[in-house]
Amino acid sequence: MIIQKIVIILKTHKTASSTVLNMLYRFGEERNLRFALPLGYQLRYPLPFNAHRVKGYRGPRAMEFHIMGNHMRFNKPEVEKVMPADTFYFSIIRDPVALAESSFAYYKEVAPAFRKAKGLGDFVDDPNKYYDPRLCNNHYARNLLWFDFGMDNNANFSVELAQYGEAMIRQTFRLILVSQYFDESMILLRHALCWPLDAVVSFSLNARQQKSGSNSVMSGSWVGKAAMLPNLSLTDRQREKLRQWNALDWYLYKTFNRTFWEDIDKFGRAQMEQEVALLRMRREILGRVCLKDGGKPVEAYRIRDKNIRPFQSGVVKILGYELQMIRPEIQYKDLLDSKQFPRAVQPQLGQQGQGLLAAGGAFVRHDSSRTGEKMMMGEAEMERERDWDGSRIMKSNQTLKGVREKERLR
Repeated sequence: MIIQKIVIILKTHKTASSTVLNMLYRFGEERNLRFALPLGYQLRYPLPFNAHRVKGYRGPRAMEFHIMGNHMRFNKPEVEKVMPADTFYFSIIRDPVALAESSFAYYKEVAPAFRKAKGLGDFVDDPNKYYDPRLCNNHYARNLLWFDFGMDNNANFSVELAQYGEAMIRQTFRLILVSQYFDESMILLRHALCWPLDAVVSFSLNARQQKSGSNSVMSGSWVGKAAMLPNLSLTDRQREKLRQWNALDWYLYKTFNRTFWEDIDKFGRAQMEQEVALLRMRREILGRVCLKDGGKPVEAYRIRDKNIRPFQSGVVKILGYELQMIRPEIQYKDLLDSKQFPRAVQPQLGQQGQGLLAAGGAFVRHDSSRTGEKMMMGEAEMERERDWDGSRIMKSNQTLKGVREKERLR
């Protein structure tokens, strides 16, 4: 087997992490890598991660896993029982105000603190009126990033505590991406992992409908839900109060957003602009070829195949795509599970050699003979494939090394 760089994404909530996980699913499936999959759909979340929640885990180093990425509350000692010492850890963060807006919409019927409030502004005006840290699922309402990184989201803010959390994250995580700059994040990620450009082409997953348009065609059940959409409007004063309420998350965001742009400066602003333009071009091309409805996400009820409709939570509508074939996060996890742990009879998923479009955006081929690839045998077993511009991507037993024929990208 050709082994790629071993990867973990800490899949933080409401940060576009589902889109990133789909890329990892797609990349690993194409290369027959082994996933550390949960027994269900999350790795014991919201409880701290435990190694025995990984399907097939039989003890430290008993089985090699290459990719881990389902929702977990980070617990490094337990993670290290599953993943090797040279694992590449990365995660993604989001502005706490935007994250709170998305969380309130998505988890309003799940988090008691949100369920009691008429709107997000109502919650922000007096959060202690609604928030009880003892109640299950209220972690969605305060310092959710801090919680996902495995720390106490109810701790009182202090500079010393915030700096300690920052140091703990930097000690483990090689790269922290920023969801507001998703395309730039994907370029940094692809170079950190030495992936070809098409590996990070994606379409947004788990996006919510912002509002019901006047020209939307909706069934009766959806009309009823549209009238119940939560009020997310905030004044500038409320936004500032929300940052104070999520002070630990706000510290993380400011700190790692600054680091993010320092990484881009090291990479080169001009080079970043060029690669982002190429990434968007590839996304547009694939969208025109493979997506219906002009490449725009649509309401779940409009997707004819019920098996690929995105999971719905609360009263907001989570959008999906009408494609020839698509694999949303939950359905994709089930497919990978069935491949890693096959039963006696497997359903036929498609004809050998046919391509399909995974939800992340690039083609997945069932056959092993991809254009531009050639197997080479020797002391260091390697495989060649082509990047978007024809340059060779060299894959070794632990990492990918991009080699341009005319010039080397930074």
